This record gives sequence, C-alpha cells and structure tokens, in this order.
Amino acid sequence: MFKRYAIFFTPAGAFADWGSAWLGWDSANGHCVPHPHIADVDVACITATPRKYGLHATLKAPFQILQGASLEQLHEAATKFASQHATFDIGAMDVRHDNGFVALRPKNTPKELRDFAASTVHAFDTIRAPLTDVDIARRRQTSLTARQDQQMLEFGYPYIFDDFHFHLTLSSDLLEQQAAVVIAALVLQLGPIVPTPFVIDAITLMGEDNNGMFQQIHRYALTG
Repeated sequence: MFKRYAIFFTPAGAFADWGSAWLGWDSANGHCVPHPHIADVDVACITATPRKYGLHATLKAPFQILQGASLEQLHEAATKFASQHATFDIGAMDVRHDNGFVALRPKNTPKELRDFAASTVHAFDTIRAPLTDVDIARRRQTSLTARQDQQMLEFGYPYIFDDFHFHLTLSSDLLEQQAAVVIAALVLQLGPIVPTPFVIDAITLMGEDNNGMFQQIHRYALTG
C-alpha cells in the first residue's frame, strides 16, 4: 500500500489541527485542508515543499523496507519501542529561519532528545532496505561531510546522531526578508497553541502513498 515508511513525531490536538491547515495536508486523516488567509503571505506557495509530509519532526527518515518484511513487523517494532520509552519534555520552542527554511525548533536541545532520536534510528534500521546506487548518488548531490556520508551509507540518512536537529518544518526555502514576514505571522498564530514545555509523548509510523503524500498509519503513545 505504501512506497516508503518513516518514523516521525507528530503533535496532537489544536496544534496538529493548525499545522494541517497551514501546510494544507492532514496526514492523520489523509486529505487536503484549505490554507488560512494571511495578509502578505502566500501560504500555499511557501509551504509547497513540506506539504507532503504534514506537520512533523523526523526521527527515522523515509525508507523502503527489506524485501519480505511487512507492515506488521513495523507495527511490532513501533509498539515495542514506544513501550520502552517514557514521555519527556524538551522545553520551549522557537520559530526560526535556519538552513534556509522556517521551522519550529527547541530553544535548547536536551541530551534526552538526541538520545531518543538516536535510539529511533537504530530500532528501525533492521527493517530498512539498503539504499540503491541512485539513492546514494542523489544524496551526494548535496554537500555532505565525511561523517554524514558514512552515516548515509550505514543508516540510510546523513543527518542523524551529532548531525540531528529536531524541527517541525513550516516553509519551503525562503529568502531572509520573506522569512521575517512569515515568522511575524507565525508567532502571532502559534503563541496560544504551542505547548510550553513542548512534550514528546509519542512516535508515529508514517507511510508514503502513490501520490507521494505521507499518511499516519498509527501514533504510538510512549508508555515506558
């Protein structure tokens, strides 16, 4: 049913509803959502790149599963992982324009979050199919450090471990001046709905459909 799978953090409640409208895609229910009207901001245009993923933070980047592996194995792995990890908070969040795009990021990234993300990478890697030569060549079109290149070869994705930066993407690439306008609008909207402290309380198994859109298969509460 799905081309690729991923493990994301996805929020719930009012923040999730806001994110579905902002990006135009409700990944929990698998359908498009009308964008809000924001003065001086073409929301549909500036959210085109992240739309396919829905509101999320990547923990285990999209991957194909091994030949012979199944969705049931992914479900079992996710259930086990969630039962071994407890809910934790990561403090306050900030809307920032880093690496060319606007995202919601922790003001300070606690070690617990880095360790949690690393555990996620390891836990699901036994089900991941190796990258193809085409995948590797595509990844190498960007400027990877030697460490990132090795991580890409070993774990299918370069930006993990010490190169991991937790973020919920809110825009495509923007110039600084345009980003400032977007951030000003976002701060007003997000202030009342983004929890402080921000709590990591679940992982979500995602699947990429034949249209390239990611849908939530199941959200697993952390109960460890």
